[in-house]
Amino acid sequence: MRKHVTRAARLALGVATLGGVGILGALGAGPANASTLGTFTPGSQSPVVGHVYLDDNTAGENTISGFDRHLDGSLTPLAGSPFVAGGAGTGASLASQGAIQVTSDGQFLLAVDAGSNQVSVLRIAFDGSLQLVPNGVVSSDGPTPVSIAVHDHLVYVANAGAVGPNYTGFTLNAFGQLQPLANSTVSLPNGAQPGDVLFNVTGTNLAGTRVGTSQIDSFAVGRGGLLTAAPGSPSPAQGLGPFGSEFRPTDPQQLFVSNAHNVGAGTGTISAFNVAFNGSLTSIGASPFADDQTAPCWIEISHDGQFLFTVNTGSGEISRYAIAPNGTLTLLGSTPVSNTGGVGAVDARLSNDGRTLYVDESRVGAVGAFAVNGGNLTELPSSPVALPAGATPAGIVTTGL
Repeated sequence: MRKHVTRAARLALGVATLGGVGILGALGAGPANASTLGTFTPGSQSPVVGHVYLDDNTAGENTISGFDRHLDGSLTPLAGSPFVAGGAGTGASLASQGAIQVTSDGQFLLAVDAGSNQVSVLRIAFDGSLQLVPNGVVSSDGPTPVSIAVHDHLVYVANAGAVGPNYTGFTLNAFGQLQPLANSTVSLPNGAQPGDVLFNVTGTNLAGTRVGTSQIDSFAVGRGGLLTAAPGSPSPAQGLGPFGSEFRPTDPQQLFVSNAHNVGAGTGTISAFNVAFNGSLTSIGASPFADDQTAPCWIEISHDGQFLFTVNTGSGEISRYAIAPNGTLTLLGSTPVSNTGGVGAVDARLSNDGRTLYVDESRVGAVGAFAVNGGNLTELPSSPVALPAGATPAGIVTTGL
């Protein structure tokens, strides 16, 4: 971590002092996702500081869209994008969070291939381009994979098919290959429709949402990666259609879940839970907290743990909350996603420096970008940027500084 902070500080110093051409043009060896940082894209006035990727979920051959992420938050398509994922997409919305993930070391990208019941692993090159690793496409061990959780070398996948849904574990080796984890599969009832699976920051707990039956799964993670269900799990959700979820980055024992399917306009809510070490969930304060919008589906929390953003697909706005130390939420307001015509924005992810929130605007086939100032959002003039034709994207990730 200290190396990453030092590197970020050097980049900031370089930008501040050099300002013009050749800023940190050659960084040498380092994390793959930090490559090409400080370089310029032709026609751009802002250095490249990372990348943004989306799982296109294209019908037939699935692809991954990639973008250079610039210091000012703007995006430009990567050369060679979209990249072949190796499996097949469905060509339709996956109704999930976490369909694409990047390993913590920035070397590999994992994406669901929902149309072929597979998961793909691609290596992230120094220039941000992607290449499928050898034997990089594997069975998800279930129908219609929609969400991936990664912690170190442990991976869990949520398979959401109407018949035979489950959570299944894998290990990821140093070459980027997935191996099934024996005895790891947790079977779910038909129609459960898991929408998200995720680890807390320490990897000691794993949670999953059952959109179809309005329940929340919670587990303790053993040393071998196997799951032990919490007492009383699955827990009833505090609203209909628990969907997106996020552990607080600064407190691994706080979990936030959006309730997307409450009936009526403006009735969405966000739930907050304390998570015991055995996975037991306890409601925080007056949870659930009003959203005043429709269909809050996707959640993202600032890296400092102070603010929560939720994308309201039904009303085309991003709600903004302050998070108190005990996990209580205070609604600050909402910011329109201007190019969706009021509906259709989906998954969101903050840049690694926390300065920009990127939003998958699937209805219009684009990626939106919003400057972050504490709990406030302002859409950038360069937003949105178009996705490739045929993309029906699910999930979004960022890399870099």
